Amino acid sequence: MTKSVIAVLDIDGTLIDSNYQHALAWYRALRSVGEIFPVWQLHRLIGMGGDQLVTAVGGEDLERRLGDKARERQGREADALLEEMAPLPGARDLLTAVKERGHRLVLASSGQQRHVDVFLDKLDARGIADDWTSSADVESSKPAPDLLQVALKKLGAGPDASSVMVGDSVWDVEAAKRAGMPAIAVRSGGFGDDELQEAGAIAIYDTPGRPREGPGRHTTRLGPCRRRTRWQGAAAGLCRRPCRRPAREGSRTVTGLGGRRDLCSWWLRVHLRPPESSQQRRAWDF
Repeated sequence: MTKSVIAVLDIDGTLIDSNYQHALAWYRALRSVGEIFPVWQLHRLIGMGGDQLVTAVGGEDLERRLGDKARERQGREADALLEEMAPLPGARDLLTAVKERGHRLVLASSGQQRHVDVFLDKLDARGIADDWTSSADVESSKPAPDLLQVALKKLGAGPDASSVMVGDSVWDVEAAKRAGMPAIAVRSGGFGDDELQEAGAIAIYDTPGRPREGPGRHTTRLGPCRRRTRWQGAAAGLCRRPCRRPAREGSRTVTGLGGRRDLCSWWLRVHLRPPESSQQRRAWDF
C-alpha cells in the first residue's frame, strides 16, 4: 500500500509569528559585538539558519571573528522575546487537518532546541506531529536541503518520498527545491509574492489557517485566482467573492477556496490542474 504524503512544515514565521522578533534579536546581538546592520537587511535573511546568516550579512571575515559569539547572543536576545511570539491564525488547525486526512507530519525547524520546545508547547503540537527537527540535527541549515532530508529520515522515509514543504521565506522554498520537494508559502515571513514565486513556490497564501469566509488573496503558479472553480487559471486579479460550493473530487467532497485567504490541507486539489510535472504529481494527493 502506498504510504501517505509527508507534510514538512517550517515553524518560525510559518506557524509561529516570530520573524520580526528574530530580526530584532539579530540586530541587538550584532550591535552588542560592535557590528550594526539595518534591521530590514537582517529581516531579509530570516529563515536562513544562524550558521549561514552571519556570513550572508557581513561576509566570511565577520563569521570568523564573531560568528559564534553573535549566535550565542542572538539566542539570549530571542529568549527575552519568546513571550511575544505567538501562533499565527489557524496554525494548529492546519496541523490537525493534515493528520485528519491521514498524512504524516514533521515540523522542520532550524531554530535552537530550547526555542523549538517553546513553540511546540505554544502550538500544543507534541501529540499531533510525528516528529520535529532543530538546529542540532544538521550541520548546514536552510537554504541547504539537509534539514528537510533529515525531516524525512526521522519518519523513515527516503529522499524520493512523496512530500510537500510549507514555509514562509525564499530560503524555505530554495531548500525545498534543492531537496526535490514542491513548496508552498505563506506571506507571514514578509517576502513578496514575486520573490516567493521566483524562488519556486507553487502556491502562496496569507496564513496557515483553515479556509474562512471573506475576501482574500491566494496565488498559484498559474496566476492569482479569480474563479470559483476547482482549479485557477492564469487571469490576473484578486478573488472577488467567497466560494461556498463544495467541489467533488472523485468520491470525496472538498471545499473550494476561491475568495478565501488561508492555506488548508486540500489546497493542491483545489488550485492546480491535473499535474503535468513530476513534482506536482508527487504532491497531488496532499
